Amino acid sequence: MLRKLMLAGSMLAMTAAAPAMAADISACLVTKTDTNPFFVKMKEGATAKATELGIVLKSYAGKIDGDHESQVAAIETCIADGAKGILITASDTKAIVDSVEQARNAGILVIALDTPLEPIDAADATFATDNFKAGELIGQWAKATLGDAAADAKIAMLDLAVSQPSVGVLRDQGFLTGFGIDVKDPARWGDEDDPRIVGNDVTSGNEEGGRTAMENLLTKDPTINVVYTINEPAAAGAYEALKAVGRENDVLIVSVDGGCPGVKNVAEGVIGATSQQYPLLMASLGIEAIKAFADTGAKPEPTPGKNFFDTGVALVTDKPAEGVSSIDTKEGTDKCWG
Repeated sequence: MLRKLMLAGSMLAMTAAAPAMAADISACLVTKTDTNPFFVKMKEGATAKATELGIVLKSYAGKIDGDHESQVAAIETCIADGAKGILITASDTKAIVDSVEQARNAGILVIALDTPLEPIDAADATFATDNFKAGELIGQWAKATLGDAAADAKIAMLDLAVSQPSVGVLRDQGFLTGFGIDVKDPARWGDEDDPRIVGNDVTSGNEEGGRTAMENLLTKDPTINVVYTINEPAAAGAYEALKAVGRENDVLIVSVDGGCPGVKNVAEGVIGATSQQYPLLMASLGIEAIKAFADTGAKPEPTPGKNFFDTGVALVTDKPAEGVSSIDTKEGTDKCWG
């Protein structure tokens, strides 16, 4: 029988081959950091599922978001250890491809979590949020919330890293598209010429980076009234920078992640709206896929009509906007990072 992983009516199909003993199965999880709550939850999901299925899991992480070399070293260790599968959230989605190819050539199943590799088929599969859709939702919400004032918005773009990993590009370009801004080349951010964009700065996906980037852009234009952030730690830092100049109550901050701390910040008015992802699900499905691969040789298939397996996204806000589907913070709290 084909192994099937069900998610909201979607099917992750497997094809059959030769069996293997569970006791022989080991796997690796390689995340961008081990401090960002998103990746903490991802590790939690992978660990719980590995324990359930009898898989030996080893976890690795970069020192900061963007620490490519630590991820390369982790993959090399996983190859040497004879891992059956690797789950990875890549810091540099282009540079990591050579290392991923070495792992696949060694017979290891490589699954990208959250962040597609470039090209996406450099990994055997990708389990992720539709990151463009996540950005598009917060862009639509911000535009609808501002109403006529959206035509004169002053937007700060707080991105991830200068290397422009795919997850950062997709969210950025999705937000601008949702807001109604021409993105020019959708494969990169920063080439837009819409006068409403004050500028782009990078945050490394953490609070300190968000605060510094916000300070830099406020120096460029102190009248900023919309702030896009790559994730909720960066949003928290941006809020602190705005608070320091007395602007925290008249600027819309939007973000992506939907973690429990982020949903709490939406409830408290720090963030206006966030797009919720499900990293625990991504990781647990990834471990199930490694088990299926070890048992049968089957590789996961993408969601029909997409080139990745879509683990879902929902806009979380307590200030719903007409025409933009959303859930409130109570439901967001119930679902946060499941």
